Amino acid sequence: MSELHKVYIETYGCQMNLADTEVILGVLWNKGYQVTKNQNEADIILLNTCSIRDNAEQRIYGRLGNLKKQKNKKPELVVGILGCMAERLRKNLIGSKGVVDLVVGPDEYRRITELIDEVYNGGKGIGVKLSRTETYDDIIPFREDGISAWLSVMRGCDKFCTFCVVPFTRGRERSRSLDSIVNEIKLLSQRGFREVTLLGQNVNSYLDNGRDFADLLAAAAVVDKLIRIRFTTSHPQDLSDKLLYTIAEHPNICNYIHLPVQSGSNRILELMNRTYTVEHYLELIEKSRKIIPGVSFSTDIIAGFPSETYEDHLMTIDVMNKVRYDGAYMFKYSPREGTKAHKMENDVTEEMKSKRLTEIIDLQQKISFEINQSTIGKEEIVLVEGYSKKSDAFMSGRTDTNKVLIFPAIDGILPGDYVKTVINSATSATLFGKYVETVNPVKDKIQLTA
Repeated sequence: MSELHKVYIETYGCQMNLADTEVILGVLWNKGYQVTKNQNEADIILLNTCSIRDNAEQRIYGRLGNLKKQKNKKPELVVGILGCMAERLRKNLIGSKGVVDLVVGPDEYRRITELIDEVYNGGKGIGVKLSRTETYDDIIPFREDGISAWLSVMRGCDKFCTFCVVPFTRGRERSRSLDSIVNEIKLLSQRGFREVTLLGQNVNSYLDNGRDFADLLAAAAVVDKLIRIRFTTSHPQDLSDKLLYTIAEHPNICNYIHLPVQSGSNRILELMNRTYTVEHYLELIEKSRKIIPGVSFSTDIIAGFPSETYEDHLMTIDVMNKVRYDGAYMFKYSPREGTKAHKMENDVTEEMKSKRLTEIIDLQQKISFEINQSTIGKEEIVLVEGYSKKSDAFMSGRTDTNKVLIFPAIDGILPGDYVKTVINSATSATLFGKYVETVNPVKDKIQLTA
């Protein structure tokens, strides 16, 4: 009867969860389930969750409150929690006011149809075991046609940063085979995709039979030179010279690196178990800029980690001024049960965390604005993604360095085209330009970096 079941899924959190949702839908689709975008017609509603911060989990609990009302009207509705929150809080979720029927962790997605059958047979479907081997590399994700695709190349993490739940919710590191990733990119090329982002909690640790992440990047880049290759996330400890030279060598590997710093204080970095110093981090930035001209950086920053002093905070501000990131993901520290930091005294007040976070955000917006202002008058190659969210009179795309660029719509320009633009204005978040010409990065031998 599975062909009668319609599944609706919501995805929360990181790009890894977006990629996982496509894997989950691939499993369900192959078993005859239908996918719907209308939750009101769904027989099964799945929430693919995130546990990285407390507010992410609170959003899910709030969503379950809404779904309880829907389930009261439709008692046969199956509600499932998937992903990191499922693994971490399975007991709480199953007892959550009778709403949740299904709890499936990140390494049990192959069993999801079996677990759904358990629910339809009157039980609870629970699968939360972590695996040392599961990579889903033989499952073809369910993807709608588009321009950009997220592609998971490895799962889990071995770093055990003291603030992070990922090793406990996603398990230890294991990598997909290089050949399976290349084959998936070939399929994406045949379907007309123009951008692939390789995902891993720490992609620098990728390893398949002696082939490292630089080897994977190089292999991915030559599949189709019209496809841009991006990746995230890098750990500073493992960012190799080989990887930097590989990025520089291939025009379609984007000149953009997300390199989380987390704090500018060596004392705090040690408490976080980040395994590098600020000095080493700044050397990496300098080396990257020498090897990859025009490279842009984004980062992650945590404000108010346990015992963080105002002096530690100023050290973070200092690193931001020295590096001058193009963008940053900035958060208040959120204690996560089960991590080492959870046992530390959370002695920075919420008021102080908020104040320091505001200072960090204000500084980053100022730096981003100044960097973007410096691009005015310059040419940029843009991969067109579609119409602007605000108006069909404008089109939107991204530069090689991951900046959003808006330009007036031109007849005949379609998503997936590469166009040369001239930037005429900018905010801290967006570039605005005018169309110059459509380019073929391979035929015209034009670098994807302008």
